[in-house]
Parts: sequence; C-alpha cells; structure tokens
Amino acid sequence: MAGTSESEKRFRFVVVGGGIAGVTCAEQLALQFPSEDIALLTAAPLVKTVTNFRQVSKTLQDFSVEEQPASILEEKYPNLKVIHSAVKGLHAKQHVLQTENRQVFHYEKLCLCSGARPKLLIPDNPNVLGIRDTDSAQEFQKHLSKAKRMVVVGNGGIALELVYEVEGCEVIWAIKDKAIGNTFFDAGAAQFLIPSLEADKPEKALPCKRTRYTTASKDGSGELGSALGPDWHEGISLRGTEEVSHRVHVEYECEIKTIYSQQDFMKSPLHTQETDLGLWPVYAHLTNGKTFGCDFIVSATGVVPNTEPFLHGNNFELADDRGLKVNEHMLTSVPDVYAAGDVCTAGWEPSALWQQMRLWTQARQMGWYAARCIVADVLEEPIELDFCFELFSHITKFFNYKVVLLGKFNAQGLGSNHELLVRCTKGHEYVKVVLSGGRMMGAILIGETDLEETFENLILNQMDLSSYGEELLNPNIDIEDYFD
Repeated sequence: MAGTSESEKRFRFVVVGGGIAGVTCAEQLALQFPSEDIALLTAAPLVKTVTNFRQVSKTLQDFSVEEQPASILEEKYPNLKVIHSAVKGLHAKQHVLQTENRQVFHYEKLCLCSGARPKLLIPDNPNVLGIRDTDSAQEFQKHLSKAKRMVVVGNGGIALELVYEVEGCEVIWAIKDKAIGNTFFDAGAAQFLIPSLEADKPEKALPCKRTRYTTASKDGSGELGSALGPDWHEGISLRGTEEVSHRVHVEYECEIKTIYSQQDFMKSPLHTQETDLGLWPVYAHLTNGKTFGCDFIVSATGVVPNTEPFLHGNNFELADDRGLKVNEHMLTSVPDVYAAGDVCTAGWEPSALWQQMRLWTQARQMGWYAARCIVADVLEEPIELDFCFELFSHITKFFNYKVVLLGKFNAQGLGSNHELLVRCTKGHEYVKVVLSGGRMMGAILIGETDLEETFENLILNQMDLSSYGEELLNPNIDIEDYFD
C-alpha cells in the first residue's frame, strides 16, 4: 500500500461503518479481491458480525449477530484493515475521506454503511434516553437499575422488546397508534400478543451462548455505535427496583406534548391541577391530557439516516426520509460512492412484494449486494438486481414468539383492494394472510406455524387461490400437501 505520508493512506476499496451492512460488504470485497487492500472505518471499537446463519427458505434468513473486536475480522481476512475512527468529511471529487483523528484515505470505490441514529424527543436531556446501540443500551441499564417507573415512547421493534423484557419497573407505554407494534403487525396480532404483557414470563432458557464484548465509550464523544437488533437485551440485566415482575400500562393514540423537569413542573399550572402525581425527576405530559411522573423517559421513535459527515461539499441526492438515494446497483448520485443499510434509501421501482424497512436482515442483504455490485463494476460484468429484493421477508422474535413477516404483510400500498384471512389460537399461534385479486400478497405468522415456506411459494408464484376461500387456513387441512 503506497501511502504518501503516515496520515495519508491509499486503499482500492473503503467501507464506512462497523455495523452489519458495512462488515458484510467489507468481508465480501476481501473475499472477492484477496490481493487488494480493503479498509473498514468504524466509529465504535467493536464490529457486528453475522453468526449462526441459516437459510430458512428461498428468501427467509435467520441469523444471530455478535459484537467482536476488529482483530477477529482482520485475522480472518488478511487484506482487510479495520480502522477505529469516525469520519469527519468526504471530498468525493478527489476520492478522499478525512477522519476525526486527521487521517486521510484515498479510495477508488467507497461504500457508505454508516447506519442511522435515533430520533430523540429532546436532544441533550439527561432524563430522556434514546436506545440504538450497545453503549446506549448500557446507559439505559444504569438508569433502570435505580428506577421505579419509566415512560416509553414509540411503537417499533425496540419499544416492543423493551416493554416485554423490563422487570421490576412500572412501564407507561405511549404509542401514537390504535394498537401496539403497528410497524410490524396489525391490530389482530397486537390483540394476540397483549396477554403476554400481563402474564408472568416463561422461565429464561439457558443463557445465550454468544460471546459478547462490551466496552465503555472512552472518549465520551457520544460517537454512534452500530444498531441493536432483536437480541440486544440478552446478557443485559433489565431490572428496576420494584418487587413487581411485570407491569405495563399502554396509553394509545397519543404522543408526548411536553417534558418537564421536576423544577419546571412545580412551577407549571399542571402542578396545581394534578396534586397527587408525587415527586419524580421528570414528568411527561401527553397529548391526551394525562401527565405521568417517572424516573426517565425512553425515546424509541425510529431513526434518521446518519448522513451528516458526507453531505458537506458533495452533491448527494437524498430521499424524502433523508437517506442517501441509491439506484438498483446500490450506487448513490455521486460517482464511485455506494451505500447500503440504514443510511440509504432504495431509489429503484420496487417489486410489488418488497418494501424497505430498516432491519438487520436488509442491512445484511444490502451490504452483500453492494459488494457484488462493486465487484461487477470493477470487472465490467453485468449484474441483475438480487433476488432478495423480490419478496420482503423477515424473521424475528417478539414476546417470546417466533414472528415471520412476508411480502405486504400489513397490506402496505394495497388500498382497499384486499381481503384478509385470519386464524388465531389464543396463546399458541396467529396466522394472517393478505389476498388481493385472489392472489396472496403477504402474511404474518406468529408462533410455530411451519407455514412460512408454503406461503412464501404461494406469494412468489402468484397462484390464483380464489377457489380455496376460507379453506386456505382450515387447520384440519394440511396446506403443504396442496401446494408442494
């Protein structure tokens, strides 16, 4: 590697971001070009790697994610250099990246996988926490260990996990929707899951066998680590100070209107109206008129693509959600700059059965595919849009149930032109199918249904199912026999 000085380095390929998208992309490039030097720049000291990968069906993939020291990655790929430094700026015309610690990297091809950051209700308030990465999860744990009550705002994956996993602390859960978890499922599925919030939780299985490395952020700069995924609470004690195991109270169709510190609350007119709220470090006044005092507030209201360090002086086209817009080859509007994962937004015309959601599954797929696109570009080979973008598929766990989402699982974009078939056995399984014009467009499977492969095939081959009607979900018919 010919460097012009100690602080200037040249790499053919540079990837930014130590999360799933970045690591997957860098690994692929290292495999495809064993004689080229590849740099992976990461703001966090640990990188996220995919483990226990299992192809469940054509499109469904199940895997765990481990945090590992960079050295493990470098041992596996001798041509991959992991550099622990945040990016300060990009000079795309010159093909140069600058890092916070004054290093300069020249690249031929660059892939940005810098993820997203939490949308905070209020920045810089010590009583309002956003949970997004391992460091913030540990900060949360510190607060929780001394807490009797918290308010959780948001209705996505992290909020769902949190309210279920927390013990010994009362949870007030404020959601803007009519039902819980509406990013992932409909009101019926929410009704199916609600009893799990009230019931005692099943005994914990044996501890999960993943090695976890945890580090304290030394520089205190608030640098972002990479995103948490569905198992982030494993190995973190989520216990408050109360004796109760599980107490969750949901406030529907509301958001936080005002957040008061104890001092401000005492001076506010609300204090005179609501005399029995007790003394708390912070108060949340909701849009439905109710006020709750609590030890702290968790803001779990989604994410914003982390594009800041790259925009100044460059001509990136951004999507409406502020993500870097990429074409079907994961290329941004700036030459030789690719993007993958949460930082980017798919700018191509999506398949009728796929939508982008900022999830680990898609971060892995996009990182892998972006590397393939870079390889095709360098070798001047043609490349087709990967099959994983044909059908949306995601497998996860909520409230200790296996959850599989396929296609337009919430009838996204189908308007009124669809019908739903539902089968539900309380405490056991919830199956919902979305049909449009007699063809299956999506499905939600909660519990051990064993229907994912059959339904995936029915969605992909778009067979006309009108003649089956309600029988499609008849539990006495072995549907796999019909459609093999």
